[in-house]
Amino acid sequence: MVTTVLGKAFRGNTLVREGLRLKIFGIGRKSADEICAKLGFYPRMRMHQLDESKVLALSKELSTYKIETDLRNEILSNIRAKVDIGCYQGMRHQQGLPVHGQRTRSNAKTAKKLNRVDRRI
Repeated sequence: MVTTVLGKAFRGNTLVREGLRLKIFGIGRKSADEICAKLGFYPRMRMHQLDESKVLALSKELSTYKIETDLRNEILSNIRAKVDIGCYQGMRHQQGLPVHGQRTRSNAKTAKKLNRVDRRI
């Protein structure tokens, strides 16, 4: 059985807090635990155990958070602002290099891969 929350489909046997954490961008472990505690879901509750009223309550609670597209747009605008003012972090984003002082001699492959998108800014 599939449960749909905010356009995301969750398998029925998925834990509610793990499903929130893994499927929704911007919801981490702490936020998922807070949401479940606020709505009264016990820790091992599964998605197929949610009835319609609980799904609606979950959707309403998630709408108060900045998640998915809104959060992505905010992050990109913050990066764009750093690039525009020409600060060190902005230059590192433009060059596709690690931003937070990591070494580049041997371990910059991940940063170069992830910052590739930011070069188009």
